Amino acid sequence: MGMNRWKQCLKKNRLLRRKDGMDQPRPHATVSTDLVDGRDTENIQEFVNPENTGERVEPMSKNYRILDLIRRSRSPLENHLIDGLVDGRVSRRDFIRHGSLLGLSLPLLGGISAAAGLGAMPTLARAQGAPGATIRVASSVPAAAIDPVTIADAGGLVILQQVAEFLCIDGPDLVLKPALAESWKPNDTGTVWTFTLRKGVKFHSGGEMKAEDVVASIDRLADPANSSNALSVFNGILQKGATKKVDDYTVEFHLDAPNGNFPYMVSSDNYNAVIIPASYKGDYEKSFDGTGPFKLEKYTAKVGASFVRNDDYWGDKALPERTEFTFFADTQPMILALQGGQVDIINQLPVLAGVGLLTDPAIDIISLKSVAHQQLHMRCDSDPLKDPRVRRAIALCLDRKKLVAGLMKGRAIEGNDSPFAAAYPSTDPTVPQRQQDIAQAKQLMEAAGAGKGFKVTLTTERYLEIPEYAQLIQNWVKEIGVELELNILDQGAYYGDAVFGKSNWLDSVMGITDYGHRGVPNVFLAAPLRSDGTWNAAHFKNKDYDTLATSYIAALDLEAQKADAGKIQKLLLEETPVIFGYFYDYLTATTKGLTGVQPTAMSQLFLEKAAKA
Repeated sequence: MGMNRWKQCLKKNRLLRRKDGMDQPRPHATVSTDLVDGRDTENIQEFVNPENTGERVEPMSKNYRILDLIRRSRSPLENHLIDGLVDGRVSRRDFIRHGSLLGLSLPLLGGISAAAGLGAMPTLARAQGAPGATIRVASSVPAAAIDPVTIADAGGLVILQQVAEFLCIDGPDLVLKPALAESWKPNDTGTVWTFTLRKGVKFHSGGEMKAEDVVASIDRLADPANSSNALSVFNGILQKGATKKVDDYTVEFHLDAPNGNFPYMVSSDNYNAVIIPASYKGDYEKSFDGTGPFKLEKYTAKVGASFVRNDDYWGDKALPERTEFTFFADTQPMILALQGGQVDIINQLPVLAGVGLLTDPAIDIISLKSVAHQQLHMRCDSDPLKDPRVRRAIALCLDRKKLVAGLMKGRAIEGNDSPFAAAYPSTDPTVPQRQQDIAQAKQLMEAAGAGKGFKVTLTTERYLEIPEYAQLIQNWVKEIGVELELNILDQGAYYGDAVFGKSNWLDSVMGITDYGHRGVPNVFLAAPLRSDGTWNAAHFKNKDYDTLATSYIAALDLEAQKADAGKIQKLLLEETPVIFGYFYDYLTATTKGLTGVQPTAMSQLFLEKAAKA
């Protein structure tokens, strides 16, 4: 389909060129192969827009000559995406995001965008500020030993990420950027992804990072015997032994099934997927060996850590001379430390606990749109929630506008009871947003034979604003006769062993669970919703859903993903095994005058460009 579409678009473009007189000789008509292939990343945007100054460029006419030249070296899949941009079926934003997923370089994507008449991408300037500062961070206490294989909490992963790096980085805009991998590409079916590694990258211990290190690092995570949290990503996608060395700087990932979003699975989105030496045998806290811009100076469990600039770093050297992380058990002491000048950054600021800082003139708030959310699951295999009409009735009780404006102080967007947040390029925006409708909810309860209401227990965790969210739900569902008893537990008691039969989370009739940000919805579609999902607390089993989810995950083409996404969104609105009430912003608080701080909604914190005024 992609090749036929490409040929049709080329034919149309030739006709348009004749009409516009674009077959006449033009300046810059001779181009190098490297420029068209996207390898000449320094000059491609200047070629299509010679006066590019790095600022946003106003839309201009399409340059079909350049588009045709670029198409000659692209795959049918890549050309189908380019055609979507030219025809207006794909927005510039979605084109950049999906193009980065397919492994197209950002300069090439910017060049194509400019040639399509949409303007070049802005050039991001390096943070301005004096080098040599010490950046002080308030962070939560790591819940366990720092180990790339087993780390699963925000306090631990932010420490790991200071010294170790990923193949690619998922930015705040969901655009993938190269890190230890320079480029990547799929085969025609999306079952094999090939990554080309950056040369000359050294571990802090001195050895060069090569393919065997990537193979060993990913195999550790994909090995069920190691019980890595990364198995929630790799299960059914990548097995131990399926990561292959082609040569010293090329690695192939042979997948269990087609996967159109795989690069996100080995990016910073999968916080365990840092690359460490193949020789690693455990006890990471003794070495903290990695390739990152900082090296460990000192680590004291439960207290804090400090890092110094890595002068042998492969990229731009870090601006800070050192960084210091202090661990806190609660948010309020972090706030006092920030206001008192003892720290410069609070890595993650919960909205309710930190509401006073949101308007503090001495504090800057970095707010990232994320797809982090609180899932309200309802058991689909037993009364009183077995009937989907009852589940829809409960969902219709929620006032999502009040959730966003009141509970989340405007730092969130409404959810529509599926994982497809507005931030995802594949989300179908034409699916109507579910709104509060008590009258309809009462009708559904009557139709389901539950007009007199019922009692049920809602079990959840004491984390962020979840207890307050549970209380709001408790009040709203009273209007349809549902009496909710709240059972709010500490996180350890709520999650238990995190397996069916040994977890309040997975065994409760109703429950609210926090889910962190992901750059693509694959994990949300599979683990909590597919019939065989490892986190399927709703016990939802629907063959049509499983088929659609598998199709979406396999799709390489953005338009095919959107088609499946729309069907999934509508099916989940009908079935409502899980309520997605809102997607909340990720907030980081800093002192005034601190620049270059780049958090991610996964709780990572990139500080190599941080500087003090």
